[in-house]
Amino acid sequence: MKAAEPIVFVVDDDASVCKALDRLIRSVGLKAETFPSAKDFLRREPHNGPSCLVLDIRMPGLSGLDLQRELAAKDYSIPIIFITGHGDIPMSVQAMKAGAVDFLPKPFSDQELLDAIHAALEKDTLAREERAELSNIQRRIGSLTPREHEVFVRVVTGMLNKQIAWELGASEKTIKVHRARVMEKMGVQSVAELVHLAEKAGIPTPKV
Repeated sequence: MKAAEPIVFVVDDDASVCKALDRLIRSVGLKAETFPSAKDFLRREPHNGPSCLVLDIRMPGLSGLDLQRELAAKDYSIPIIFITGHGDIPMSVQAMKAGAVDFLPKPFSDQELLDAIHAALEKDTLAREERAELSNIQRRIGSLTPREHEVFVRVVTGMLNKQIAWELGASEKTIKVHRARVMEKMGVQSVAELVHLAEKAGIPTPKV
């Protein structure tokens, strides 16, 4: 399946700003969508691909900070670049603490904004790859039977087959069979790889 192309969303109540930013973003080969208000942006379905949000901090109705809070509440993960004509430092601190990737006081250069956009899209691409990898690991873990899962969580803590057999009240031969199935279902060739997947999934492993 072809990956969705990156989109830069612009939310600003000033139509001339939206038009200028739309033109600038498209001039470097990126797709742009503009919205006159935070509520208009919230009506759009989340984009299933890399994206970022260029957001005016002061707007009638829902402000940029309000929209940032709404997106966080909806668990809508998107890098936000705030723009403002007011140079409000406390607001910028609040925005950055809440996870904004950049804050550009007007006037900013075209290159400053484009650099921030490229960095935000790269960050979102990496975050999406990590989420997809974690989802894949969790799907594989979910394919294990209850007994295989019991063996899995013990193997990654460094227990030997005979120790696992004793703890689970099974024969060592049976544990070897379960262990082989765990390795096959998890798609790994070594315990080190299995431990790596367990760490990514947040399953306790030996402290190095």
